[in-house]
Amino acid sequence: MSLDAAHTPLRLHWWKAQPNFGDALSPLILSHVSGRRVVHAPVDDADVFGLGSLLQLVRRNFDKPRETGKPVIWGSGLLRPPGGRGFLKNVDVALLRGPITAALLGIETDVFGDPGLLVGDVLPAEGARTDKIGIVPHHTLADDPKLLELVASDSAYVLIDPRSPAEVVCAAIASCAHVFASSLHGLITADAYGVSNTWVAPEGQGRLKFHDYAASVGRAMRAPIALDQIASAPKPDAALTYQDGIDACRLALVDSFPAALCARQGAA
Repeated sequence: MSLDAAHTPLRLHWWKAQPNFGDALSPLILSHVSGRRVVHAPVDDADVFGLGSLLQLVRRNFDKPRETGKPVIWGSGLLRPPGGRGFLKNVDVALLRGPITAALLGIETDVFGDPGLLVGDVLPAEGARTDKIGIVPHHTLADDPKLLELVASDSAYVLIDPRSPAEVVCAAIASCAHVFASSLHGLITADAYGVSNTWVAPEGQGRLKFHDYAASVGRAMRAPIALDQIASAPKPDAALTYQDGIDACRLALVDSFPAALCARQGAA
């Protein structure tokens, strides 16, 4: 990369129609890994797609090659079967979120990773772990009356609103003894900080992305629990049994980030 190019912003597309900490992590992590300032870009003008279930969007917009070159896919995943694979010849796939995405795209690989697993490098956990039980809803469920009633029922519970700034959400998750989440990146962030966590049913949301991520780290996550099962559910605070899988994905993320996108050779 030339000196001039190294000082230009990295054009990243992330979903920002509503405040949601999971999507807001993408520019923080991409800036950290690339060593460059990151700006939001329209889908058809992005250099790279990172954190999020963005590949349906990429498929629709890259059915034809772009004159300015191929964008990079680094850690993105699918929400559902893609409905076509022709777009793959018009993008560069550096890394996919998980093996379900890879299988649906017909890509044979044994390395995966969600960029959210690198959040601890960008926002290190500070302060002592508490005995609080965090509940991280999907952003569409944050005002659910049943959820608010549950949180109010026990002083051990703390509602972690995913619409809050990413730094606030991550600090809150890192401080908990256990986390229940219907937000995918609530689970991933807890994993990144070594906080034990439980999947809660993501009402109105697809489940493919959860299984995709779980398979990437070797986590047994067969089915979520219902919101009304949280009170009686186990709340272990032991070390994660799939930490080796998390570590492998973190290494894959760092190793696969394209040097051409970095401010300097080897910045990743």
